[in-house]
Amino acid sequence: MKRFVVLFSAAIAVCGTSHAQLGKFLKKDTSSTSKSSGLGSLIKSVAGGSKDTMSTNTVAAGLKEALSKGVQNGTAKLSAMDGFFKDAAIKILLPPEAQKVEKTLRNVGMGSLVDSAILSMNRAAEDAAKGAAPIFVNAIKDMSIQDAWGLLKGGDTSATSYLRVKTTSPLTTAFKPVIETSLAKVNATKHWTSLITAYNKIPLVSKINPDLSAFVTEKALGGIFYQVGQEEKSIRQDPLARTTDLLKSVFGSK
Repeated sequence: MKRFVVLFSAAIAVCGTSHAQLGKFLKKDTSSTSKSSGLGSLIKSVAGGSKDTMSTNTVAAGLKEALSKGVQNGTAKLSAMDGFFKDAAIKILLPPEAQKVEKTLRNVGMGSLVDSAILSMNRAAEDAAKGAAPIFVNAIKDMSIQDAWGLLKGGDTSATSYLRVKTTSPLTTAFKPVIETSLAKVNATKHWTSLITAYNKIPLVSKINPDLSAFVTEKALGGIFYQVGQEEKSIRQDPLARTTDLLKSVFGSK
């Protein structure tokens, strides 16, 4: 009996030791997994290691706010005088099929007509940019939480690229009437008609009549996407551009 008691006590001691070791192992393994997980790394990178958790809703809201802020700032810049016209990166020139028009008319002393047409197209884009923000913001609201997480981990303009892919078609439909109104408002349609009419009167040239509103709509949207991308890049890289607590939380120091 005494021998049984001794053996039973030894077994309990061994089991106790094994349980303790197992507990340490599990604790160590869980800690290691948490530290190396993709989510943990992402949170640490976007929040500067100052937070242990960040809800998906917060990330989605932060990214949407960044895009909305980018749209509002970008369209404000583009809608100012010379917002398009004096920015070499987005200035609207004649469409490719009309470039021979420019060369021909300048050669016959009608360069001022070409200049007026180019200026009026850019003025139309600047005017239309004033009404672009609500159209873009409505598109941003439809972004899913899953998309937001993926875009947060992307490049400096990944959210803008997403917006371009997902919304170019509906935005073009919504934005074209705005462009058409602006073209008429700044007399771009008149200048364009005069330009094409003068060219088509020249003997032995191929007659052309490109769709002005479609062309300016495409170029204006491209300019807005470009400017929104610049704003997104600034928010991601420059702490001073994160002007709200939400932006600071999601795009914290890296």
